[in-house]
Amino acid sequence: MPALKPTDYMAEVIWLGAVPPEGTGIAGAAISDMELTWDGPVGERHAGKTRPSCSRVTSQHPRGTEIANVRQLSILSGEDMAAIARDMDLPEVDPTLLGASMVVEGIPDFTRIPPSSRLQGPDGVTLVVDMENRPCTLPAKEIEAVQPGYGKAFKPAALGRRGVTAWVERPGRLAIGDTLRLHVPDQRAWAPEG
Repeated sequence: MPALKPTDYMAEVIWLGAVPPEGTGIAGAAISDMELTWDGPVGERHAGKTRPSCSRVTSQHPRGTEIANVRQLSILSGEDMAAIARDMDLPEVDPTLLGASMVVEGIPDFTRIPPSSRLQGPDGVTLVVDMENRPCTLPAKEIEAVQPGYGKAFKPAALGRRGVTAWVERPGRLAIGDTLRLHVPDQRAWAPEG
């Protein structure tokens, strides 16, 4: 019996980006298409089969411990980004300042899609959702450098709206305008009390 259930929810890729391997900030650049291998997006700082652990997993691993890289991509929704911009009193938030790999539109409540969901592209390229990407201060610094006075507003505005982290299950290519189909785990929600 299949463990993942295809849904009728489709997301259109409306933006792609890459953070260069060199440098210390998370600002990236817009790109028109993306080659994805087992290591993640080719030529991107977050690519690799492993990575050093960060603040998100300090309850499991000391900072800097080599762990599997389930944060090869950062995927946000255009709908969530519009809400973030509205709460920050900005006309828009530039995804290049957020360390984003991809912005999609069309899946409601995107940031809360279940962990282990799949987003599958037209050539079979498949991304596995690890978990919600929590807001942090790194995008705030990038925003503040470009739009002084707005950086501190990012973290509270992005709470529950920062998208998800993901890794490549099946390599392939993605381009702006491609459609991704959402597949979700076929299981009930965890209920430890009952």
